[in-house]
This record gives sequence, structure tokens and C-alpha cells, in this order.
Amino acid sequence: MTVVRISKGSFDVGDVEQARSLLRDSENALREILVELPGLIHYYVGMDAETGYLTNVSVWDTLEHAHQMDTLPEMLAQRPILEAAGVAFEPITNHQVIWAITA
Repeated sequence: MTVVRISKGSFDVGDVEQARSLLRDSENALREILVELPGLIHYYVGMDAETGYLTNVSVWDTLEHAHQMDTLPEMLAQRPILEAAGVAFEPITNHQVIWAITA
């Protein structure tokens, strides 16, 4: 059962460059630890600069593996940094895949 985990936040579009910089910085803090996690298939970080939204989307082989992110210290440390910059997060959701197209 593949699982897609979605973390979504919003920010003031006037702060787009700060948000972009913080997301880029997060790669330094997270990449090495994320690639070591069991079950990770894909990980994406992106933003919509026009509407002021950012997303972290990850794909996992099981729900249990997706839930590793709930307590990962390096990930938990990123949230207050982004919130201090004005990012407001929605609840994180984990979606069991019903169907998919992969290329």
C-alpha cells in the first residue's frame, strides 16, 4: 500500500523570497537524514509563489513508514523556523493511494 504524505503551508506572497530561502536551507538540514529512512520512495519540496503556498510531498511504501516523519527530530526542528517567518501550516495528511500513473 503506497502512501502519499502531504504537508501544506501558506505565507504572505510579499515574503516569497524568504520562504524560498528557508525551503532551500531545509534541504541542508533534511536531505541526508531523509534518504536514510526506510520506505521513502520520493520526496518533493515546492512552492506556489503566486498564491503563497508551500508543500512537502513524500511517497512511502507503507503508512507506518510515512509516520516516521511525525517524530523525526530534524523535521520537527524545521516547523518553528518556518512558523517564525509567518508560514501557517495545515494539518499533515497521509493518503493511501487508490490508483496512480507513473512514467
